[in-house]
Amino acid sequence: MSEHGPSTFDVVVVGAGPSGAVAATVLARAGLRVCLVDRARFPRPKLCGDTLNPGALAVLRRLGMASDIDATSLVLEGMRVTGDGVTVEARYPDGLHGASLPREQMDHALVRAAVAAGAELRDGVTARAPILRETLRGRTVAGVSCTDESGTRSDLLAPVTIAADGRRSTLAFALGLARHPVSPRRWAIGTCASDVHGLSAYGEMHIRSGYYIGIAPLPNGLANLCVVRPSTGGDAALQRPQHLLADALASEPMLRERMADARFLAPPMVLGPLAVDQVADAAVPDGLLVAGDAAGFIDPMTGDGLRFAVRGGELAALSALRALEQGWTGVHASLDAVRRQEFQGKWRFNRILRGLVGSTAGVRGATLGSRVAPGIVRALIRHASDCHLAAH
Repeated sequence: MSEHGPSTFDVVVVGAGPSGAVAATVLARAGLRVCLVDRARFPRPKLCGDTLNPGALAVLRRLGMASDIDATSLVLEGMRVTGDGVTVEARYPDGLHGASLPREQMDHALVRAAVAAGAELRDGVTARAPILRETLRGRTVAGVSCTDESGTRSDLLAPVTIAADGRRSTLAFALGLARHPVSPRRWAIGTCASDVHGLSAYGEMHIRSGYYIGIAPLPNGLANLCVVRPSTGGDAALQRPQHLLADALASEPMLRERMADARFLAPPMVLGPLAVDQVADAAVPDGLLVAGDAAGFIDPMTGDGLRFAVRGGELAALSALRALEQGWTGVHASLDAVRRQEFQGKWRFNRILRGLVGSTAGVRGATLGSRVAPGIVRALIRHASDCHLAAH
């Protein structure tokens, strides 16, 4: 294996998804030398619900990173939720709206924003392991060891490394900071399709006992189709994602006719297990900050995963600035505290919803409640979409 000499930066950001791209943009705008690393080449496909809720869109607009997204996305005016024959629609209040566009396009737009801000992009480069040093404060991360597509190794050195490399974070797992929990273990199967009937300016969530189906209208008359479900049938079933997705859509009386002419534009992708937990009592070493899904991920039925990602990337960047200016004392504790303050209520809300979906009695009870008091469901949809944040 050939090897390049080390390169030195102020900050290395591993992972150029939304969280990493936002962190790199904020730091580059502050005048720092930032290297943004990702194993993929951009633009690249990514399985996602393909929607930004009003709260996530508001964060990107505040950061000045939404111009390309606003120019190319489809406006979403609200959400439609169904369960056991009941349909509840909720329009976002006060003229707020969300946006939908393929993650491939959205992520590429955010990466371009980071490069325009001055970050150096190294895509097609895989982070292999953290570079560790022993200091008076103990073990410190001093950068990351990488290989490019030719197998050439290089070390990227920096006083701050941000692990924003997703649910299977090389850095977080290598340092014992994250794990996939035994439960819940759900997988997402999804793709883009044409000729789906009955699309509107509303995102859709079809909640059933044990699983749910998301449908998002996309520009040019396309649709994102995704089912999130446990691995019933074992790993062998997940080897047939096209059949799993097609069967889930065909089995739904409310969707069957709408899908009669649907054509998958690419083989469905599988993502899972979705959940990632932070390891309790695991100390994050100095030199490292963790952001986005690498900091913990739950399958957010409410579509707010991207809000967690973009705001989480911004918070990690602000913590990096503090570490560079003042040292590492209190940095991790402060970041944990602000993350809990901003996200804990929503994490709890999402866990309750996932527990409801996993219970037949819960789905039936929620369906009954929807019939009796649909206004409550509409209020929940608005809360799930972070409308209160977008209104500020």
